[in-house]
This record gives sequence, structure tokens and C-alpha cells, in this order.
Amino acid sequence: MRAYAARVVPLLIYDGDCGFCTRSARWIAARWRPGTARIVASQSLDDAALTEHGLTRADVTDAAWWVGSDGTAERGDRAIAAALRRAPGWPNMLGRAITLPGLRAVAPVGYTLVARFRHRLPGATDACAVPREIADR
Repeated sequence: MRAYAARVVPLLIYDGDCGFCTRSARWIAARWRPGTARIVASQSLDDAALTEHGLTRADVTDAAWWVGSDGTAERGDRAIAAALRRAPGWPNMLGRAITLPGLRAVAPVGYTLVARFRHRLPGATDACAVPREIADR
């Protein structure tokens, strides 16, 4: 977890070149109440905007990121959990469950597997394939 300058509206940063990631980010955002947070494709952020969020191009190439209203940035499974916690109902409960001690230990493995094989998941495109050296990080 990284802490940086305060932000007003939380932000989920995802891989906009990946159909699966885009569909997933839109699915989560559709469950938020208006004004709760926003999603943005990493490709639409220039290096200055990434730096403003305390991130690098390499960071957003590796994983999804959540930048909270306090400026805290979380990566991968923790980013998805934070985004889900912003929604009401069962997505909120799922986001909370991901951070419980038992699931917290396996959530990074699950996130890594989804990231590695996202090109085989529903809504995927050829752009979803991640080079093995990145997927193994």
C-alpha cells in the first residue's frame, strides 16, 4: 500500500486494452452509486497523471490499481476488493471477504491466475494476453 496526496473521488485504474478487464471494471462501476468512484483505463493516463497518483507506467502494466480518496494506492486483488467495497449489497460483502485473514492469503494467487489467463476468459481479446515475464511478477 502506498500513500500520496489526497484525492476527492476514488479511482480504479485498469487495462483498457484488455476486453476482460474493461468489462470487469465496467461491471464493478455499474454497481456503484453515482459519484462514488470512477474507472479509467491506464492507457488514458499520461506519465504525469500516473506520477500524481504515485504510480509508474510499469505499475499499471502489471495490475489494476485503486487510488482511494485519501490518496492511498492499492494493487491487484486489494484494488479489486476496494472497488467492490464501494458497491452496496453482495459486491460489498465480497470485497470485504477478500480482505479477511483466510482469503487475504489466497487472493493474490487468485488475482495472478486471473491476470495470467485473462485472455481465455469471457470478453477477452488478443490484447488480453500478458507476456509471461509480466504475468510471473
